[in-house]
Amino acid sequence: MELVLVRHGLPERTEATDDPPLTAEGWDQAQRVARWLEPEAFDAVYSSTMRRAVETAQPFTEMKGHSLVQHDGIVEFDQGTGAYTPMEELKREDYARWKRLADGEHDIDIGAFQAMVVKALEEIIAAHSGQRVVVFCHGGVVNVWTAHVLGMAPRLFFEPRYTSVHRYMCARSGQRNVLSLNETAHLR
Repeated sequence: MELVLVRHGLPERTEATDDPPLTAEGWDQAQRVARWLEPEAFDAVYSSTMRRAVETAQPFTEMKGHSLVQHDGIVEFDQGTGAYTPMEELKREDYARWKRLADGEHDIDIGAFQAMVVKALEEIIAAHSGQRVVVFCHGGVVNVWTAHVLGMAPRLFFEPRYTSVHRYMCARSGQRNVLSLNETAHLR
């Protein structure tokens, strides 16, 4: 089966919640990725339960007439922190803190986070054998799933862009392969 992960669009920065809505730019990105994926046939559409992922999926599900299945196993590692700072802003404003996060020096149990994500995505894969599924999720989810597929230690090792598309082939035998990472042509 083919599994397609899409990172959410740009959300608002907020100190009041870790589950902010998309910005106007984020909604534009969501429309662009929906148009990019529109010619492709998908059998199911999933998203994280977090607002930024659900809102990013909305233009695609409306365009294609799919229902959206939300799964709490593909939420971002920042759920429960009470605030959200887009990573590029954190990198610009507090490079030392961003670097610690990128280097794995953080309060996140990255192994437990990866285990949760892998379990959730494997459930989705098992439920859709031989099909194509698109999952709207988060940069951390893309990172730890890709690390799993590549046989790497769980870590945040690259920066998926907002509404970037990531494709994986997932065989019944358990073999997992990366087809593409960080597709962003729709943002040009």
